[in-house]
Amino acid sequence: MTTTTPAGTPAQQLAALGERYFQAQHTYDPYNATLLGLSEFDHLPGDPSRAASERAAAELEEVARAAEAVDPAGLDEEELVDRGVLVALARGAAQDAEHSLWAANASAKGYVSRQGLVFQAVPAMSATDAAGRQRYLTRLAGLPGFFTALGDRYAQEAAAGRRPTRLGVQHAIEQLEGHLALPVEADALLAPARAADDPATLEEATRVVREEVHPALRALADRLRTELLPLGREGEDVGIHAVPGGRAAYAAAVRRHTTTDLTPEQIHRTGLDVLEEMRAEWSAVGSRALGETEFARIAERLRADPALRFDTSEEILAVAHAALARAQAARDAWFPDLPIPDCAIEEINPVDAAGSALGYYRPPAVDGSRPGAYCVLAADAPSHFRYEYESLSFHEAVPGHHLQLATAQLLDVPRYRRHLDVEACSFNEGWGLYSEQLADEMGLFSSDLDRLGMLSFRALRACRLVVDTGIHHLGWTRERAVEFMYANTATTREHVESEVDRYIAWPGQALAYMIGCRELLRLRAVAEQALGERFSIVEFHRAVLSSGAVPLTVLGDVVERHVAAALASAPAAN
Repeated sequence: MTTTTPAGTPAQQLAALGERYFQAQHTYDPYNATLLGLSEFDHLPGDPSRAASERAAAELEEVARAAEAVDPAGLDEEELVDRGVLVALARGAAQDAEHSLWAANASAKGYVSRQGLVFQAVPAMSATDAAGRQRYLTRLAGLPGFFTALGDRYAQEAAAGRRPTRLGVQHAIEQLEGHLALPVEADALLAPARAADDPATLEEATRVVREEVHPALRALADRLRTELLPLGREGEDVGIHAVPGGRAAYAAAVRRHTTTDLTPEQIHRTGLDVLEEMRAEWSAVGSRALGETEFARIAERLRADPALRFDTSEEILAVAHAALARAQAARDAWFPDLPIPDCAIEEINPVDAAGSALGYYRPPAVDGSRPGAYCVLAADAPSHFRYEYESLSFHEAVPGHHLQLATAQLLDVPRYRRHLDVEACSFNEGWGLYSEQLADEMGLFSSDLDRLGMLSFRALRACRLVVDTGIHHLGWTRERAVEFMYANTATTREHVESEVDRYIAWPGQALAYMIGCRELLRLRAVAEQALGERFSIVEFHRAVLSSGAVPLTVLGDVVERHVAAALASAPAAN
């Protein structure tokens, strides 16, 4: 492949390549752009064809090569960070487009599900002005063609041997049928039109959804049921290793989601080690909270005691609001004072409950038309544990993703670095898990019972290292993965099954949380040891957040510069 370097100084070359990456990536994946708060791609319905994936892979790899070719001697420190981030982002996105693992997993799970992304992103669009309404109606009109092309892509991949899992296809069918079962007037795809306060927009959008989108959704569901469900992978073949090119694709996914060179074997071992290290903490907190010291007894109590379940959705939302309020009140003692907007709390559409995590964060719109939101699963309240939602809130809102991602939007960095989520998984999700543990240092948990929720989530993330590599690299069955997670976490079998199905559908992503968190903790320990009394947690967090989401290798350089600057500065901090 010939590499074309833009004209100009090294800094100008890098800026041009960054913008080229930004346009290519978000044109290829416009729904993720919407979820990141960007509106300029909102008119695009997306192109799920293999040709589009191939074009994107070639373009993004060209950007990565050209960025590598930019002379680092002509760049300052911040521009060197830009270069490192751009190379990693462009190469990871190129490999993601090349392997297109989503196309071999017609599921309903998270970002990996192309039809699922539509149901997340379209309701989040803003149609409050004429330009926004036009973008919304243009995308809506393109959805029937998108769903038809998506069915074609799934069938094409299956014909080439890249068959989806049977369970993933079943989940996708259920998700589509759940949306179709609602009255058209209640369809989530009409949310922007209902909020637009413009009768003409609502009338046209309702017509398009009823007459064009719903028939296309029914056709996709029928195609999944008749063409793909009978071909679905099961048993030892649920891992991506079982499809042509799957082992290479998994290796690329591991690199992209962890931004490290760790092998699947190393990651598998790390997960086992973390679970063993946690035993003493389980015993200490379990003794205080429940009078139990053995993990199996603690887990049994947490799962079986009906008093530890919610009664109503309102109770779930009340816990989320209270946790966020405590975190906001304590924020200034741990983080620099930054002018970020408050975090909203929204309930996840009950229709999407079967395929949804307990919660997720949606960044604010860049134009201010939509706040950052912690989206909470509150449907079927008696199935959810009271002790889990504080830790979840700290992960998704403050000091977690809201604090981190809303801060990133304020940074004076190239925009391809301000708007990152799944593209920088190891930092973003590592920060989320780090925030759960940090919340304990900040005194935010209400009780030792809620600390057990923190431990349960940490154990879940450690299990992900074992199970994700087990399924996709070592050939574990779904049943083996479920049994391992059930034996090493305190959550229910139903939740474990949902988690395992997510890992099957989205190879490699689940590794980001624990790998990123461990690196953040390691770098903090390095800074504390090097700086001694000069160490400031506020300044450490300023350094970590001031570069936005970066690959873990680049983060190491950022912290190293922070330590050097602190050592060179004046007297020790009090």
